[in-house]
Amino acid sequence: MTIVDSPDELGRRDRKKLETRAALEQAALTLVAERGLAGVTVEDIAEAVDVSSRTFFNYFPAKEDALIGQGPASAAELSERLAALPADVPVLEALRLMSRAEAEHVQERREQWLLRLKVFEQNPSLLPRLVAGGSETERAVTATVARRCGVEPGTSGYPELATAAAMAAFRVAMIRWSAADGRPALADLVDEAFSQLAAGLPNP
Repeated sequence: MTIVDSPDELGRRDRKKLETRAALEQAALTLVAERGLAGVTVEDIAEAVDVSSRTFFNYFPAKEDALIGQGPASAAELSERLAALPADVPVLEALRLMSRAEAEHVQERREQWLLRLKVFEQNPSLLPRLVAGGSETERAVTATVARRCGVEPGTSGYPELATAAAMAAFRVAMIRWSAADGRPALADLVDEAFSQLAAGLPNP
């Protein structure tokens, strides 16, 4: 006889996996903030969560991946969020709404994200991984913008430019938010950045 796990049991397992992943991310960030990237091993991170190194590698290929973690939304989720907005919403406004929703999710994990940004600032060697992840997101969002505009990527240049500007606006808002220790709401800083874009970046 085959024993099939109940939905409740599967739900508990999934929650446990998410909790373990989050605990490993938090331990990695905390330890690296204290000791520096070179001073922390996978074994240190696993021990802090009371799991084995093998368990760590079930979630992350390397300690650097634990530091970067998973953003609030994947490239696919961002694209879906953008595509779900009404077709009559202008592209820049649609990108602002997508980015604002992302900012609100980041704000929900304020302490972890501030710590993550501090670790990134202290360890420039992480930048190539960040750039790689950002490139994937930018390509996915660009494709969605192109569909909203009814143009092919790589033809007019508009989808690429609009997406790059939106990503830059979000990045600047994150930098300002981190520098101010997360005191202004990140979503408000995102709105401010997009307002400047929409106004054509007039001199301050």
